[in-house]
Amino acid sequence: MWEVAYLAPNRSIAEMLEDLLEKNGIPVMLRSADIPHLGPMGKVDILTSKEQVEEAKALIESYINSL
Repeated sequence: MWEVAYLAPNRSIAEMLEDLLEKNGIPVMLRSADIPHLGPMGKVDILTSKEQVEEAKALIESYINSL
């Protein structure tokens, strides 16, 4: 079962965070969370398994806080 770990503001950031999570062994699925015609500028849900969602959230938060 997939759960939302983070709502990215756009596709570019979602893909960057997808790479971060996958490099840490967390499988990821991206899903448009906005109106489809917004394309890459729309918000994107970053989903991962229920078992790894807390780890994913912690990694994302740590990465964002380091910027």
